[in-house]
Amino acid sequence: MKKHNFSAGPCILPQEVFKEASQAILDYNNSGLSIIEISHRSKDFVDVMEEARSLALELLGLEGKGYKALFLQGGASTQFLMVAYNLLQSNAGYMNTGSWSDKAVKEAKLFGEVIEIASSKDKNFNYIPKGFEIPENLDYIHCTSNNTIFGTQIKDFPVSNAPLICDMSSDIFSRQLDFSQFSLIYAGAQKNMGPAGTTLVVVKEDILGKIERQIPSMLDYQVHISKASMFNTPPVFAVYVSMLTLRWLKKLGGIAAIEELNEKKAKLIYSEIDLNPLFNGFAAKEDRSNMNATFTLVNEDLKETFDAMWKEAGINGVNGHRSVGGYRASMYNAMTMESVAALVDVMGDLERKA
Repeated sequence: MKKHNFSAGPCILPQEVFKEASQAILDYNNSGLSIIEISHRSKDFVDVMEEARSLALELLGLEGKGYKALFLQGGASTQFLMVAYNLLQSNAGYMNTGSWSDKAVKEAKLFGEVIEIASSKDKNFNYIPKGFEIPENLDYIHCTSNNTIFGTQIKDFPVSNAPLICDMSSDIFSRQLDFSQFSLIYAGAQKNMGPAGTTLVVVKEDILGKIERQIPSMLDYQVHISKASMFNTPPVFAVYVSMLTLRWLKKLGGIAAIEELNEKKAKLIYSEIDLNPLFNGFAAKEDRSNMNATFTLVNEDLKETFDAMWKEAGINGVNGHRSVGGYRASMYNAMTMESVAALVDVMGDLERKA
């Protein structure tokens, strides 16, 4: 039985993407070779890389606006370092809204002064700070759009004259935004794009080349741009599956279409959390994530029963992160309404049996 997979990442992908990718592992483009053994310099893969980069800009509405799309390695964790290496000359402002932004702050401090312009650490990151002041003359502002562990999501982004940098690892391509407000976006593929192993970076070229320090080649955005994401051997399979997923999203109707579905899924599960007296939502209601719903049991004595029930229903990956406890339902783009309904049904059944 195919499981209802609510894992936070690596996570669910569209079934048609799995099928096409599995065929490509055996034989890509009737070449007699697997996608994972063809040369990354071959026309077959160069075409894949170009299409993946082009689709990313097209879906984000950033074509012809001075941006370049890159597929790199090292995950978002390497981007914590690369952003500061390439952009931080004197001081930068960071919104600290969760574990990953906390790690980004730590890396940036290696290169200059980091000002935490806002933090929700005081309440274990269960809300998004608002109404904070932004200092003048920052090299950039960094934020994390969606906090996977805590289930919060930024609805209104900070506005200033400084370039806005955003870690969108867990909600990239999931909702309509004016993406041109960001000077650099990065996102690990393993939530909404593909398997772990590649990271999408979308950067506005005019913010680069202004730092006095020498940057190692592998950590220099300009080097990767000049080599079209092929400075070193790229993660071929991860880029290929990401391309297939972006094709799928475009065929579906793009970000506008998937946002409508994501809002329906979120409404369904949050309605159950709010109406069912056996559960409490963790995140502040106005800051709830459409990607990751976090919740706890009011009575922990019911945990063994509830866990057995959702496992019996073929549900996987809903245990909460250790820093929050309880449960987390990750509902990325490929998650179906049917799977969300299956979890909601189990939650309702628990109430009826309790």
